[in-house]
Amino acid sequence: MKRKTVTWILLGALASVGGAWGAHAALTFNNTVTGEVLNLGDALEEGRDTEAVKKFLETGTNPYNENPACLPKGEEIFLTACSGCHGHLGEGKLGPGLNDDYWTYPKNETDKGLFETIYGGAQGQMGPQYSALTLDEMLLAMAWTRHLYKGDPKKAKWLTQEQRKAFKPYSADHKKPTDIATGSECGPLPN
Repeated sequence: MKRKTVTWILLGALASVGGAWGAHAALTFNNTVTGEVLNLGDALEEGRDTEAVKKFLETGTNPYNENPACLPKGEEIFLTACSGCHGHLGEGKLGPGLNDDYWTYPKNETDKGLFETIYGGAQGQMGPQYSALTLDEMLLAMAWTRHLYKGDPKKAKWLTQEQRKAFKPYSADHKKPTDIATGSECGPLPN
């Protein structure tokens, strides 16, 4: 076989293997620090194919935001995986606060940007989380992080217009999500 033909066959095979997972993502996700394209194929196998993950990879919008049925799961993940550095209420400790209008990385104002920082890591002690959390768990933790927001809902780029109107800035007086009886399963909210 000619060298060109072999090269094209190999490139085609590589594209089909990488494309099987890459086909899920309509968007390109980039490392917060280096800008390099993140390899979503490095993610844990579990939690890749949930309806919410598929929707997020297509739109860059977290479908779990402000979904009362998902907030208890998000809170549990946040308290286990994030609060040691970011505080129990996102107030900041070793890592920056996550409950106000200041973002160390301005791109974290968007769900896509926050996901990129969680997935691929950032500077300081914020290492990549793709081997510690599933993609679905990242979205759930992000939803809880957004729920902790204490600022003006008009500035919350991650909320839909309807969510902005109904959003109440977080306070200790809020009912805990575990106290919210929803009777529904956690899943993406309809658009």
